[in-house]
Amino acid sequence: MLTANTNARRPQDWCNLILAGLLFFSPWYMGFVGDFVPTRNAWIVSVALAVIAVAALSAFAEWEEWLNLALGLWLVASPWMLGFTGNLRAFWPHMIVGLLTAAISGWAVWDYRHEPHATA
Repeated sequence: MLTANTNARRPQDWCNLILAGLLFFSPWYMGFVGDFVPTRNAWIVSVALAVIAVAALSAFAEWEEWLNLALGLWLVASPWMLGFTGNLRAFWPHMIVGLLTAAISGWAVWDYRHEPHATA
């Protein structure tokens, strides 16, 4: 298994942690807390993103970024998969946080694969 040098804390993991917080609170500040499905989806995915970001900050592993990328893509697909595309207050936070999470995680994977790192 390959692990990167953990001396430098990756800015991507801090960004994902902030995005997780924004997603967690989005049902309240966007006003869709009464809609069960998108609210629960936002809470579950945001907690998963936060846990992975904290784990990546403590001991980076490439799989954590791939998992964040998958969660970001899930956020983008979830309005259609869970049927809340008509609720724009829930749709947009999922789309924006999902796209940003996927982009940031893709950046982290690219960054990891293009820098010198130790192998274990």
